[in-house]
Amino acid sequence: MAGLYYEEFEVGKEYEHPLSRTVTEHDNISFSLMTMNPQPLHVDNHFSAGTEWGQPLFNSLYTLAIMIGMSVQDTTLGTTIGNLGMSDVRFPKPVFAGDTLRARTRIVSKRESASRPTAGIVEFEHTCLNQRGDVVASCRRTGMMHKRPVA
Repeated sequence: MAGLYYEEFEVGKEYEHPLSRTVTEHDNISFSLMTMNPQPLHVDNHFSAGTEWGQPLFNSLYTLAIMIGMSVQDTTLGTTIGNLGMSDVRFPKPVFAGDTLRARTRIVSKRESASRPTAGIVEFEHTCLNQRGDVVASCRRTGMMHKRPVA
């Protein structure tokens, strides 16, 4: 697997994820409607033109999903048991169709699992930036990770 096992995570280590993604109007509308979010700020150009943004605002939950998704290949691909929670979710700047997003991750903490001897708990801090380098999203995520298999 490309992902890291619990023992391979180092507190303080940072990952600049190489994947980037230009988001589109179709992405925004599809995600909003698939998640049953008919907010006109996301799906109605005419409505959005009259807001302070002047255009549809990208659905923040999709931004969150892209940010975390970009981290998977470098950190947790195939080695995650599951996410335990997210906190400190922030969206300090808006995202619009046509923005190109990239992400970075820092390992905040890690500890042995009290309930599973073959797992550990890792806390990740994810940050998402647009093409101008503006931070558009951030969060802390806690994941339960497999330990390296015993041979």
